[in-house]
Order: sequence, then structure tokens, then C-alpha cells
Amino acid sequence: MISVKGLHKYFYRHKKNEIHVLNDMTIDFPDTGLVVLLGPSGSGKTTLLNVIGGLDNVQQGTIEFDNDVLDKYDTKSWDKLRNESIGYVFQNYNLLPQLSVFDNIALVLKMMGITDPDVITDRVHYILNAVNMFPYRKKKSTQLSGGQQQRVAIARALVKKPRVLLLDEPLSNLDARLRLQTREEIKRIQRETGITTIFVTHDQEEAMSISDKMVVLDFGVQQQMAIPQEMYTKPDNLFVAKFLGNPPINILEGKIENGKIIIGDNVVIGAKDVKDGIYDLGIRPEDFKFDINGFKVDTNDIDHTGRDTMIRFPMGDVIVRALVDSDSVYGKNSIKLSVKKDKIHIFEKETGHVVL
Repeated sequence: MISVKGLHKYFYRHKKNEIHVLNDMTIDFPDTGLVVLLGPSGSGKTTLLNVIGGLDNVQQGTIEFDNDVLDKYDTKSWDKLRNESIGYVFQNYNLLPQLSVFDNIALVLKMMGITDPDVITDRVHYILNAVNMFPYRKKKSTQLSGGQQQRVAIARALVKKPRVLLLDEPLSNLDARLRLQTREEIKRIQRETGITTIFVTHDQEEAMSISDKMVVLDFGVQQQMAIPQEMYTKPDNLFVAKFLGNPPINILEGKIENGKIIIGDNVVIGAKDVKDGIYDLGIRPEDFKFDINGFKVDTNDIDHTGRDTMIRFPMGDVIVRALVDSDSVYGKNSIKLSVKKDKIHIFEKETGHVVL
């Protein structure tokens, strides 16, 4: 198990210009699980990964591996941990082009001090089979596709039998089809090996499909940690709600009076047990539904996309997207909609924290 507690990391561009890259970061990474660090560029994802891997340092805080606190100045312990217990897959695979697939992986074992050729062959063949690359063992890395190179990079990280696998945006150089195939491979390998894995990405679909838990970061601050579906349906704050979802969540200003949510002049969405006031309201497009008893929508901005239909209409001062079932029956330009029960997210105006 990996725990980071109270991590603070600053980058200094000038004497008086410091960037707080990690701000009081405290996370427990579950043993044998796959946790994704998700966030926009500059949120601190890769920095946190590098700190966990001992490739970067922090000004404050502690890192624990199985309750052993690592001294950030103890370079010998960190070198030993990286050499024996941490596998790292970078965004660029860094395979040696002059070596075969087999030799690229075997080199890791030799650097660990393993010299018995039979042991090396058994370990390399085993891990090549695990990533479905055994038939390509004699090929040079330049003869492989991007997805195949990625699997070799993962095999190279796994061959040392690490306790922890760190992956830094490993799929960013692949096309859409290869990304899908390779992330499925990574998920399969992680499940079969049971290695504690931390995966960095800015792609929310990738994060939700592959992770046991997600951690959303923004400007070095942890926004939320949860299982993917829980985070999607119950975001802790406005940032998480807006960051997750495609098409994005609709954010509207509304007021609550006597337990009713009102948007615009007279549109009543529902009733909630929240004190009266002005709030930011979040409604995901898929949480609208056709309802003959709902509120009337006048629009001709409608896109049919096969299974779903996208309807865009004004609501208050915002153009709202509703994604509904194409098989539903509705009038040509006069539509009645309602919001599914308990699907309105209410956020405080000042802090962005969720109210309900």
C-alpha cells in the first residue's frame, strides 16, 4: 500500500514567483488496485507520479510504502526501491531500437544483477506471453506498431516483478482504436498480476473505463477521490461536475424558494430540501426525459444521432443540451421535458461545493 501525506511541492521560476504544484496532497492508494490520476494539464498529475516513483522531491510531506516512511534524502533507499519494486512506463516508450524485443526486456533483469541466462529467458518469455507479445520477441522495436511498442514497454516494467506500476499517459501517442485496445490490455494485465497501479491521464473516458478509483486534481489540489461512477453521479464540487461528462453537464443559475427549484421566470424543475437562495445547478444532458406533464420547450435545434437525440433549448440565460431516447414520441417543435428524479446537482455560488 502507498500513502502520501501532506505533500507540498513548489516550482520556482523566479525568486518571488513560486508555483504550488502539489498542495497538501494526502492520498491512500489501495493495495492491488488501479487508481487513475485525472485532471487538466498543469494539475500536478505527473509531478505526483514522479514523487511517488522517487524521480522528484517535495518540500514537505511524507511517502509511505507498506507503512515504511521513506526519507526523501535517503537516495540509497530510493534507488533500491526504484530498481526492485517500482515499474515505470513513460509517455515515450524509450525502447532501444538496436535491440530486439527480448533484449529490451532482458536488459532490465541484467541491470538488477540477474545473470543466469535460463532465469532471464524464463522471466522474459513469461512476461511476453502475459502481454501477448511472445511471437514478436525477435523483432526490433522499430518493426512494431505503436500498440505493440506500448505492450513491450509495459512488459519491461513488469519483468522485475514490481510492487508498484506507474504509468504516465502511456496511451497518448496512439490513435483512437489502439488506445481502446491497449487500455483493455492494461486493465487485463493489472487484474491478472494484482500489482498496485497508478495511471496518469487527462482523458476522462479512459480514466472511467480502466480505474478502480479515480483522483481528480486541479492546480495541485485533490478535488475528489471515488470509484468512477460514484464520482460521476455524486461530484463533490462544481469543478468535478464540469470536468466529467461528454457532452458536458449543463450549469445554470437558479433559485430555491419554499423547497422548489426555479430557473428563469417560471420554470419549476423540482423540490429539494435546501434553504432558500441562489445556487449553481448542474443537470447532465442524459438526465432529461420526455414528460407530457413536464415544462414546455420550444425549439427546432434538434439533432438525431441514431439511438439518441440531442435537443438544444434556452433555459434562463443558458442554452441547455438534453440527450434523450430517439424512440420517444414528441411534437415537431413543441416538446415537454422533465428531469429524472434526484438528478439535479446543487452547488454553492461562492465555493462551488456541493449542497445536494
